[in-house]
Amino acid sequence: MAQSRTGEALGASYRLVELIGSGAVGEVWRATVAPHDEAVAAKLLRPEHAADPEIVERFVRERSVLLSLRHPGVVQVRDLVVEGDRLAIVMDLVPGGSVRDVVAATGPLAPADALAVAAEVLDALAAAHARDVAHRDVKPDNVLLAEAWRPGLRGAVRVGDFGIASVVGEGRGTTTGLLGTPQYMSPELISTGRSGPAGDVYATGVMLYELLAGRTPFAGPGTDFTIAYRHVTSTPPPLDLPDDLDAALASLLAKDPAARPAAADAASRLRRLAERHAELAALPRVDAPEAFAEVERPATIVRGSTTTRGPAGPIPADPDVADPETAGHDDGPGVPEARPDLGTDGAHTVVRPLRRPEGGAVGAAPRRAAPPAGAAASSSWRPAWLTNRVAVVGGTVVALVAAVVVAAVVLVPRGPAEPAVAGGAVAATASQRDAALPTGLTVTRDASYDPERGSVDLTLTYSAQAAPLSGAVLEVVPGLDEGDPCPAVTWTAPASVERDRPSLSGVTADCGWAVDLDVPAGDELVVEGTVPVSPADGAALDAWLDAAGQATAEAVEDPAVTGTSYVVQRLRGVEVRTPSRTVSQTTLPVTLVPVWPSGPDELNPLYSSPSTGAPSSMLDDVAGGEGGVRFADGCSGALAVSSDGLVVTALSIAPECVVRATVGAFTNLESSPFSITTRD
Repeated sequence: MAQSRTGEALGASYRLVELIGSGAVGEVWRATVAPHDEAVAAKLLRPEHAADPEIVERFVRERSVLLSLRHPGVVQVRDLVVEGDRLAIVMDLVPGGSVRDVVAATGPLAPADALAVAAEVLDALAAAHARDVAHRDVKPDNVLLAEAWRPGLRGAVRVGDFGIASVVGEGRGTTTGLLGTPQYMSPELISTGRSGPAGDVYATGVMLYELLAGRTPFAGPGTDFTIAYRHVTSTPPPLDLPDDLDAALASLLAKDPAARPAAADAASRLRRLAERHAELAALPRVDAPEAFAEVERPATIVRGSTTTRGPAGPIPADPDVADPETAGHDDGPGVPEARPDLGTDGAHTVVRPLRRPEGGAVGAAPRRAAPPAGAAASSSWRPAWLTNRVAVVGGTVVALVAAVVVAAVVLVPRGPAEPAVAGGAVAATASQRDAALPTGLTVTRDASYDPERGSVDLTLTYSAQAAPLSGAVLEVVPGLDEGDPCPAVTWTAPASVERDRPSLSGVTADCGWAVDLDVPAGDELVVEGTVPVSPADGAALDAWLDAAGQATAEAVEDPAVTGTSYVVQRLRGVEVRTPSRTVSQTTLPVTLVPVWPSGPDELNPLYSSPSTGAPSSMLDDVAGGEGGVRFADGCSGALAVSSDGLVVTALSIAPECVVRATVGAFTNLESSPFSITTRD
């Protein structure tokens, strides 16, 4: 049947050439696009999807979102075709095979390669998450390579099938079967049937484990349901990894979604680890364990009885209990025989005995052993040999020994004392992190005081989230106390740093420095400097670092400042401006207006569409230029957007329309309503 489709037209622009593969969702074809016969990939969804009105409706609704999802690490969706009984997603053709092919051919990868692949996947996911798109089926099969795999390959990862996850996934969520691929399913997806960006991070952690070990963490005997449920109940078998790498992997595989890092943060961490462990050899393939260790989970204790009851009747008292009369109370191991009615529904509380691990409950002090049989119960039980006489004699001996030691310390002459650091200062460290700015910039400040040198080592870490950031940023480095002169900072990092010039920047800030920023999306820039100040202690260093962050924030948030300096820090929002009325079959003028602390600035737009020249430097700073701008139809098909996402055309009459836009880290932007009319 597949061969019979060879040469068939798909929509108005595509022609099927060769079947590449097939799966549970549909078939993947190599296709060509007119007029130059450029090769593309077309995923034809199964006929039952085309027959489902909900999926067809979602297919059309998600079109603008999927077309606007552009990132170097994402397989670009070019078109969504609805034609008769066909639903098809047309994508870039990625020729290098999948990561699944790599694992099958080579087995475990060297940690540096595995970490780099996972980091590039997380970069792509971070870009999607910034646009409120979750993948929900991250696995090696959906991670493609732009060229054939070789050790050390970087920048070739392309994450595919975002369209399938967004369009088909919700429809599959109504079934009673498993959703997704069991080996990569997040605990919350199994427990609640729902998953989002944190689930994508978890699945990437599973894939990283597989790249390191040659197998997924919970693969083993059993059905798909058994394997899936291990994500909830079991801990991943440990791998022979350095502590920092093991900790990073554990954070991705945390059972609690809130405990997992964001995709962008995880990508930065894995990339640093890849550099740190560049020489580490690949692990041998890890076999499935005989049994999986269970997750430590809380049990329910109901107090107030001396007898515990199990499914078959009363359970004998725990032999570790010091006093039978305390069973069922704070130290009791079980549940009362006369228990309250907790309901029979599976969602209600389950009453069962609490089996304590050796030494007592988790997180509690070790429990005392029980007294010998027949001994009187006592809360202060002690061994039989420890009589009162022995206790008194022992206490006296201890006191005498302590007195001798003290006398020796006080009376024995000592050598000359170590010279004290001037002013009594001590070494100290401090750290401070700003909340992420609207542009996606996060600043972390770390300070370390060296009393021998009498100076502070200052480390500034600038992190970018979904969009690349560049241009100058302000950093205020004040004196130690109010009124002190500005310290002469010696900057040692390769980044260009110079004194802020208020006459040019328009920002009035004492002790200000202009740091030249160039940070790719999902990456960071570290700037280091030495500051000749000497705080008295850790509290003083904390106060100084806090004062630096506060002074910087006050300077860039000053509403009295006008102008376009320090864009990455000062830009608060973007307004999408259109005419209140336009005519069908014409290009719609769209202007992106920056919003500063002082308000919108119509005189200095970020961008105008259709573009009439080079993008503004402000757009370069916060979005990497035109590549960070995407418009989308918010008018149910009355607008058409060019393939590059930059030109909007009014197609048909509509009483009320909006244009949606993404500008760097600014997502979900929307214009004021406008109307589309016929020509006069």
